[in-house]
Amino acid sequence: MSTKFINAEMIETTKKHIQDVYLMDDRPWVVGYSGGKDSTVVVQLVFEALRELKSEQLKKKVYVISSDTLVETPLIISSINTTLMRIQDKALEIGLPIETHKVRPDASKSFWASLIGKGYPSPRQKFRWCTDRLKIDPANKFILDKVSKFGEVNMVLGVRDNESQTRDQVMKSHTIEGKVLMRHSSLSNAFVFAPIRQFSVDDVWDYLLTYPSPWGNDNHELLSLYQNSNSECPLIVDKDIKESAGSCGNSRFGCWVCTVVKKDKALIGFIENGEDWMVPLLEFRNWLSDIRDIPKYRQKHRMNGQVYMLPVNLEDIDEEDKYTIIEEEELSNYIEKNQINLATVEELNLLVKDKEGNHKKLGLGPFTLKAREEILRFLLETQMKVQEQHPDDPEFELIREDDLQMIRKYWLTDGDWDDRVPKIYKEVTGKDLDWEYNDRPLIEEEQLTDLEILSQDYGLNLQLLKKLISIEKKYSGYKVRRGLHQDIEKTLKQDWLHL
Repeated sequence: MSTKFINAEMIETTKKHIQDVYLMDDRPWVVGYSGGKDSTVVVQLVFEALRELKSEQLKKKVYVISSDTLVETPLIISSINTTLMRIQDKALEIGLPIETHKVRPDASKSFWASLIGKGYPSPRQKFRWCTDRLKIDPANKFILDKVSKFGEVNMVLGVRDNESQTRDQVMKSHTIEGKVLMRHSSLSNAFVFAPIRQFSVDDVWDYLLTYPSPWGNDNHELLSLYQNSNSECPLIVDKDIKESAGSCGNSRFGCWVCTVVKKDKALIGFIENGEDWMVPLLEFRNWLSDIRDIPKYRQKHRMNGQVYMLPVNLEDIDEEDKYTIIEEEELSNYIEKNQINLATVEELNLLVKDKEGNHKKLGLGPFTLKAREEILRFLLETQMKVQEQHPDDPEFELIREDDLQMIRKYWLTDGDWDDRVPKIYKEVTGKDLDWEYNDRPLIEEEQLTDLEILSQDYGLNLQLLKKLISIEKKYSGYKVRRGLHQDIEKTLKQDWLHL
C-alpha cells in the first residue's frame, strides 16, 4: 500500500473527463458495480462528477447495476445491497439522475437449477458455464433492454490497463484510435468507457482512503475486506473480458460455492477472521469440488446424449482396479447384453480397445439424478446449520424457493416420477413449500412396475421410455403440439442409443 496521497490534479482531471463524456451525447450510462475497489472508485467518481454539473446538464439517466448471482458470499451481497440503497437515497436527495439495479439470472439458468436441476458438473477453469449464465447474460439483458429503449448505451466499467497482460490486450483490441469509447465485443449498440484505465492499484486505494464516500460508506471497511484477498470479482459484461478476468474463487467478492479454484481463500479468510458460521459453507463447497470427477456421481454420456472417449494409459491404472477390456466394435453389444444404463450406472470399470490398440474409457457427463439428490440434501442440511447460527434471521437462504421449483421441474423431465424434491425438502427441513401438484400422477406405481418389467423383457432402456412419456405429457392438452415430433426425434437420435 502506498503512503503517498493521491494526486488531486489526477482526480480532478478524471472527473472532468467523466463530465465531458457524459455531456458528449444522449446515450444513457450503465455503470457496473461489483462491490470491489475498482468499481467503487468508478461509481464514486461518477457520482462526484455529476454532482458538480448544473441541474440543466443532467439530462440522461445513469443506471448503476450490480450482478447478484444468488450464490454470492453472504457478507458481500449484504454489503452491496446496503450500498446500492445508500447510493439511490443520496442521489434522490441531491437530484442526480442515478438509478440502482440488481441483475439476476433467469430462474431456469440459476446456479442451483443448472447444477442440481440439470446436472451440470461443478464449474472448472476450462468449463466455467457459471460466468455466462450468472453474470454476462443477466447484465447484457439489462443493457439490451436499454438499447431497445434508447437506441444506444455507454457502459462505464472499472477496468484498468495494468491489471494483467491479457486484460491489456483485450482492452487494446476494442479501443478505437482517437476515441474515448471502446467497442463492446458482442453488443453492437453498446460502447465501453473506462475512466480509470490509467489508475494503478495504489491510485485506487489512495483515492478511496483519501476521499470520503459521498453516500456515507466507510471505505476503510472495504479495505478490511481485501486483507488476505487477491482480487475482486468484477461485473463482467463481455465474453472477451471473461477470459482475462480469471476465477473469482480467490476473491472476497466471488461466489461462496466457487469450485473453479482448488482452494477457496475467500471463505477461509472470513472464517479465520472470526466468521465461524461460514464453516458449513466451506465444508459443502469442498465436498462439491471433491465429488466432481468421481465417476459414480456422473452419467456416462453428455447432456445431449453424446458419448465420447478419453485416452487411457494402462501404466497409470491401479493394479487393484479391475477393468474389463473389450474391442471397440463390441461396445454396443456389451452394454445391451449387460443392460447398462449410461445415465445411472455408477461403477463402470470398462476399457475400450480401438483398432490401433489404444485404450480408452467412457467420458463423464452431467451429475446423475441420484447424485443430484445427494447434493440437494447436503445443501439443505448446510442451510439448516447456518440458520441455527442466525436466530435473528431464520429465513436465511442458500437456495431459494424458485430454485427448488425449477429443480423439481427438471427432475420430473428427467424421469423422477417419485417427485423427490418436495420429499427431500420435507425430510431435511420438516417444512412444506407451496408445491403445485397434479391430482393425477404421470404414471401409477403399479404401471411403473409393469413398465420396468416390459422394458427389461424387450431390452428397452427404461430411462428412454420415461423421457418419451414425459415429452408426451409436456405437450398433452394443446391443440397444436408444435415441437413434439422434434423433441421426440432429438431424444431418439442421442449417441448413447446408437453405440
